[in-house]
Amino acid sequence: QEDDDACSDYGSRDKPGTTLGRTVPDGNMLFPDIFQTDNLLFYERFKAYQDYILADCKASEVKEFTAEYLEKVLEPSGWQAIWRTNVFEVLVEVVDVECSALKAVVRCGEPLLCESRVSTFVAENVRELLELKEHQIPLQELWVVYDESGEFDQTALAIEHVRFFYKCIWRTWDEEEEDDFDYFVRCVEPRLRLHYDILEHRVPSGLVADYQNLLSQCEELYRKFLDVRSSMSSSDSDSEVENVSMVEGLKLYEKIEQLKQKLKLIENPLLRYVFGYQKYNGVQAKGLRPAGTKITHVVSSTMMASLLRSLIRDKLCPESSGEELEIKFHSDPLAAVNACYEGDTVIICPGRYVVDGVFCIADSIELEGYGLPDDIVIEKRGEGDNFVDCTGADIRISNLKLVQHDAVEGVLNVHHGKTTLENCVLQCETTGITVRTAAELVMKKSDLYGAKGAGVEIYPGSTCTLLDNGIHHCKEGILIKNFLDENYDIPKITMVNNMIHNNEGYGVVLVKPTIPSDVKDVSAVEGEGMFVWGLDYVMISLSLFSDLGNTQAHPGSEGACVEALRHEEIPRCITADLECYEQAVIAEQAESNYEIANELGATSAKKSQMHKKRLSKLGITEADDNLMSQEMFVSIVDNLFKWNGKGSFGTFLF
Repeated sequence: QEDDDACSDYGSRDKPGTTLGRTVPDGNMLFPDIFQTDNLLFYERFKAYQDYILADCKASEVKEFTAEYLEKVLEPSGWQAIWRTNVFEVLVEVVDVECSALKAVVRCGEPLLCESRVSTFVAENVRELLELKEHQIPLQELWVVYDESGEFDQTALAIEHVRFFYKCIWRTWDEEEEDDFDYFVRCVEPRLRLHYDILEHRVPSGLVADYQNLLSQCEELYRKFLDVRSSMSSSDSDSEVENVSMVEGLKLYEKIEQLKQKLKLIENPLLRYVFGYQKYNGVQAKGLRPAGTKITHVVSSTMMASLLRSLIRDKLCPESSGEELEIKFHSDPLAAVNACYEGDTVIICPGRYVVDGVFCIADSIELEGYGLPDDIVIEKRGEGDNFVDCTGADIRISNLKLVQHDAVEGVLNVHHGKTTLENCVLQCETTGITVRTAAELVMKKSDLYGAKGAGVEIYPGSTCTLLDNGIHHCKEGILIKNFLDENYDIPKITMVNNMIHNNEGYGVVLVKPTIPSDVKDVSAVEGEGMFVWGLDYVMISLSLFSDLGNTQAHPGSEGACVEALRHEEIPRCITADLECYEQAVIAEQAESNYEIANELGATSAKKSQMHKKRLSKLGITEADDNLMSQEMFVSIVDNLFKWNGKGSFGTFLF
């Protein structure tokens, strides 16, 4: 009785009148209205699955728990529903419910209302189909006809929960997963959250496409795996065909497991942005104009005579150039960029420009502000994935302030080619700058803040140079993604004289998987700023002295083997007490720089060991070191880390 009371708390069984909405079915047939249940909120579905349907069941118990729930809440008969398939819709009456099979026993309604999407399928075929199915059809295919009394509210809700679960949550392979964990916590909650994050536009469209593609691949491979397993169970175990099938089955199983891991990473709200390798399909480069001309585009909301004279003096009539410039004027920076061809220049005059679109830069162009960054503001309004997407071979952006609102992607994405960012201010919404695989970013004298993710995300196989920047008030300062995967190369990272401070997490985070137990640690040989691990030669330039102190390395110090970057002498005009304080600060910062470089080098070495082990398994005992080695020159020098919530450097293992 207690279970019945608890279950009646959810829904409106004992309340007069329905609490659910109604909706008119699509199509030309005049079907009766149905309950509107597909607009439930996240917490409504969450509460139903957690408290009333699945509780702490295991994957193998899902159907049993669901059947028990349905037995408590479903009206066994006396209600009508629209039976929907891909071919037809028909009004039926429910005469019984088989909860254990998740099916209802139905008969055609009187009068028979049927709408078919195929001309050859007529009402008489519906009766024949019901006979073949013994009048039993899945509950998921029923939409309960609206009844204002409230008597069938829980019936409509229960069927909606079953339909949604098997359409959006359940995977055909779930039942074969380990049963050691709570199925709701392990699978239902993350998939449910992902579904609503997608509905509410909190997931980039590219990542959604990747997820759907991975899911389709996994389902297709799993069907093949089941066919192979079925054929093995029905054949002679000693036959050659059996052995071939076993090998094929093992290969399919390995591929399925890899896809399942990728799906789980995207389903996890904390990890989906860290591991979601989103593909990019942007605009194509235009190349040079047919006539070979290059145009200077000038953007200004209003053009005053004084501004025009300054532009002509500083930008449009340089003394060193004897060529005539072709100039076009625009009031919108997005329109100016869209009008560009290879080699064009866009000059943006002071002002605040609000754009509702994406800057897709596919050609090598220069985008520069005329003045100080804070005076030239480009503000992104409206929901959308991206702000600035760069795929050109050599793009230069300078003297601009980019302000982002209502975004699900970063303020700047470098997908291909090289992008140079200089003297810019980036006010972020989600992630800051993303440097994709095989892309290159050079960021100089810029200020980045406000990212709810990482200020800068560095993908495997990319090149990232950060010089004299401020990265602050982000979730994480810099995030370096996993490059241990054999499909990705080691990133080339240079960080010199950056101020990374006041970030919620770490200043720099390296994301990597837990190293397999069979990959042993490799001893490191240190000398003259070079560490040699296996086949990787990782040159790490470390300066143990900051610009505050003497630039000459003292012979007795631990850093005597390293030269300072700056060769100018600084006058010794500070007191002994201040010198001691500065040396303590310098030592702390040098330790942070050293720790980051050391961890990157060690991870690179482990990748080399894993690669060597894979070659050994393939029977390759000797290999050309030049072919196997993946060199990474890392210069991590004079970076200042202050007031980061979790410290200067952290490693995230998954």
